[in-house]
Amino acid sequence: MPGTNLTREEAQQRAKLLAVDSYEIELDLSGAQEGGTYRSVTTVRFDVTADNGAESFIDLVAPTVHEVTLNGDSLDPADVFADSRIALPGLLKGRNILRVVADCAYTNTGEGLHRFVDPVDDQAYLYTQFEVPDARRVFASFEQPDLKATFQFTVKAPEGWTVISNSPTPEPQDSVWVFEPTPRISTYITALIVGPYHSVHSVYEKDGQSVPLGIYCRPSLAEYLDSDAIFEVTRQGFEWFQEKFDYAYPFKKYDQLFVPEFNAGAMENAGAVTIRDQYVFRSKVTDAAYEVRAETILHELAHMWFGDLVTMEWWNDLWLNESFATYTSIACQAAAPGSRWPHSWTTFANSMKTWAYRQDQLPSTHPIMADIRDLDDVLVNFDGITYAKGASVLKQLVAYVGEDEFFRGVQAYFKAHAYGNTRLSDLLGALEETSGRDLKTWSGKWLETAGINVLRPEIETDANGVVTSFAIRQEAPALPAGAKGEPTLRPHRIAVGVYELDDDSGKLLRDERIELDVDGELTAVPQLVGKRRPAVILLNDDDLSYAKVRLDEQSLAFVTEHLGDFESSLPRALCWASAWDMTRDAELATRDYLSLVLSGIGKESDIGVVQSLQRQVKLAIDLYADPAAREALLARWTDATLAHLRSAAPGSDHQLAWARAFAATARTPEQLDLLDALLDGSQTIEGLVVDTELRWTFVQRLAAVGRFDETEIAGEYDRDRTAAGERHAATARAARPTPEAKAEAWASVVDSDKLPNAVQEAVIGGFVQTDQRELLAPYADRYFEVVKDIWESRSHEMAQQIAVGLYPTVQVSQETLDRTDAWLDSAEPNAALRRLVSESRAGVERALRAQRADAAAGQ
Repeated sequence: MPGTNLTREEAQQRAKLLAVDSYEIELDLSGAQEGGTYRSVTTVRFDVTADNGAESFIDLVAPTVHEVTLNGDSLDPADVFADSRIALPGLLKGRNILRVVADCAYTNTGEGLHRFVDPVDDQAYLYTQFEVPDARRVFASFEQPDLKATFQFTVKAPEGWTVISNSPTPEPQDSVWVFEPTPRISTYITALIVGPYHSVHSVYEKDGQSVPLGIYCRPSLAEYLDSDAIFEVTRQGFEWFQEKFDYAYPFKKYDQLFVPEFNAGAMENAGAVTIRDQYVFRSKVTDAAYEVRAETILHELAHMWFGDLVTMEWWNDLWLNESFATYTSIACQAAAPGSRWPHSWTTFANSMKTWAYRQDQLPSTHPIMADIRDLDDVLVNFDGITYAKGASVLKQLVAYVGEDEFFRGVQAYFKAHAYGNTRLSDLLGALEETSGRDLKTWSGKWLETAGINVLRPEIETDANGVVTSFAIRQEAPALPAGAKGEPTLRPHRIAVGVYELDDDSGKLLRDERIELDVDGELTAVPQLVGKRRPAVILLNDDDLSYAKVRLDEQSLAFVTEHLGDFESSLPRALCWASAWDMTRDAELATRDYLSLVLSGIGKESDIGVVQSLQRQVKLAIDLYADPAAREALLARWTDATLAHLRSAAPGSDHQLAWARAFAATARTPEQLDLLDALLDGSQTIEGLVVDTELRWTFVQRLAAVGRFDETEIAGEYDRDRTAAGERHAATARAARPTPEAKAEAWASVVDSDKLPNAVQEAVIGGFVQTDQRELLAPYADRYFEVVKDIWESRSHEMAQQIAVGLYPTVQVSQETLDRTDAWLDSAEPNAALRRLVSESRAGVERALRAQRADAAAGQ
């Protein structure tokens, strides 16, 4: 039985047989305030290429199907509806008309039509989330990206509500909203957002073009909605993308809707982008948060062309959608006139790229162009390779073919395939035309193989310190155990940076930049021969390629003393990333990584880098440090966070970041007293505003160490009776260090399926505390007893939260590895669940290696 899965072969067969013309969808959401189910009526017009009598199916996930009418003939739902499919027998050659009447269900999982009730006003708010296969939860659909069609929605909603979709919003008649048909798009980017939403409107105008812009959120967030800043970033994106793509925005309006309990960052529904409403900031955040939000806004806007206008034929090319949107959003931030974030490639190098490196060293590593056999495969493939490695390789491709040539190829691609579907070869063919480069070999090595390369400098000098030989050695380490494929050496277009310490400024400045092609095991770099050896030689300067980079011994020693002295943020970020990678690879002991961070973080001006370093230090001490040394390292780190908090400029982003870092590890009675005093106002730190979100950070730490119990948590929730407050309170309750609190949290997630997605995520986040290992130890066996049943009985998003979030990651031991192996051998999980558990196991295995390295360094 197919269940809710769909294979690539089935999709290909259906695409050969059918050409879909149009959908007319009528939804009665007038009872949405009460919930339950709603009536869905779908009329689909499609053509069949085969002779009369061919068979196919349409997808639908619904509690009840009332009517199925095919070409005027009534079919018995009991005969044709099973699992997630309605069988379509006896199709006619040429035009066919199908009508399906069903009752569909609201969800609280962030899939299909999600329903949320705001505790502030007790009003329901709805939105759809259809990627990958969930339009079928709302209307009958041929659920695959290459069967594009037009969509015409008619929606009945409660009086006074607003309905937003892909087409411009009409005036309702008797609370019925009749939208005009969309252009030809895929099912997964159709959308409906319904409820008493607050809105702000503007317009983008350029050379006679006029695109209506809208921003929506719940009324309870309206006071925090900084719409001017969001519109500014949006206009910058319109300006930059339309120039680079040489193709006007392809839809009639552009709405951005900040919606509750959203599983992802955002979703590129055509003309109606949904964004998680945590991006409407209720409290002070650092500029790094605004930068991330802006990248998300630009990412989704880029998708209007790459993904929505031109769409992949099958999910094998999901990476191209996501990588292209990621690459161009960051390129826009870096280059658009007036952008606040010209340093965005620094952020990319220090955060997204480290995500890619981490993912690429797991047993589940796969080529960028993954082999997606079915929907189960793609659902777990929204990963660091699909987004961040792909974007890194696109940046490498731009360096390889030239930026102007790259965008000329993209322009030709959009013009040739507008409103259609493509494969990777269509884009590469366009780029070959404009660049003159043969990209077949390049594609084979970069896109169709898995794994990561390591670049190391090999340098020799004479007695006077003059370089006599310099070369770059490329390595292709063995793939992780269980990974498919062979190690591959790749062609790299990189820059080599030569840095010296300037005596006047005390800054490390780049003296010379050498750009070259690296290919094969050893590439000579003759440009430095005969010159005095510089203080630092940095491979992959400007971060053009995707590779792990190592410093030579002298450069590493110098950088260890002067990492914070690089004048530019990007080489600093590259060195920080290299040090973190070495720590994860057990080449640098955690105690030495901590020393390196403490020596340089005070000079780090980029707040995003500072926050990444804070997270990485905490993770390293919790998981990679010798357990015998962990408490001493935590004490050293926490003392440093408090010192930086007290010395940071009042009211600065750095001060806020250090306040959060301090709260994450505060441990001594005096430190915890300070958190308590900052909460009640009996102590203050100049410039530090202990606002709503920071209060919850302190409350959650005090709950996790046993200082706060239900009384204090409930009291804080009384101050913040909002959806966010409910989530924060759930985290705090689950974090309490008692057997009763853990049992209650576990039962609410595992034994019951009633929690909404966002609250379940919050409970899991509180349940797992790295300083509660003994308390959590009994749950390791319980995890393996329940995880397969959870996977088979819950929706994908809910099951994945549990499978990843409750894996015993903090139990770093051989016993955990053995227990995991035994489960993998005996439980027969499907491929998607096996992948997730294997990835978690790899994290424990890596932590064990790092702990041994740290212990050896301490001897």
